[in-house]
Amino acid sequence: MTDNRLRRIRDRSSGAVTLINEGCKITGLITGSGDYKITGTVEGDCDLDGTITIHKDGHWAGTVKAEHVIVAGHVDGDIVAHGHVEIAGTAKITGTVTGEAIAVAEGAVVEGRMRTTSSSEPQSFTEKRAE
Repeated sequence: MTDNRLRRIRDRSSGAVTLINEGCKITGLITGSGDYKITGTVEGDCDLDGTITIHKDGHWAGTVKAEHVIVAGHVDGDIVAHGHVEIAGTAKITGTVTGEAIAVAEGAVVEGRMRTTSSSEPQSFTEKRAE
């Protein structure tokens, strides 16, 4: 894994990834370590030591707490990241987003508050790569 500060979060991950695939629905509390990719539906909360990616077809209802969070799908609940949060242009979030740094792409919808835990301001970016 590389920690180059110029690389995006999804470019940094390495190793096995836990996948909750399209057509799958998980209900309850999810805990663990490692990276997670969600293209299905989750109803519940999580406390993860790793990066969670909610793809454009993914839906999360509950609190998402992880090291880094990438959202391209829908989140109905709060997001709490110890590190960075990336919000893609296809994302729709209803809830509070908290992270060390927050990057928001043009077209994203956030109905709630965004709070950074460091001195950096929320950033916006234009997505130039495909999912």
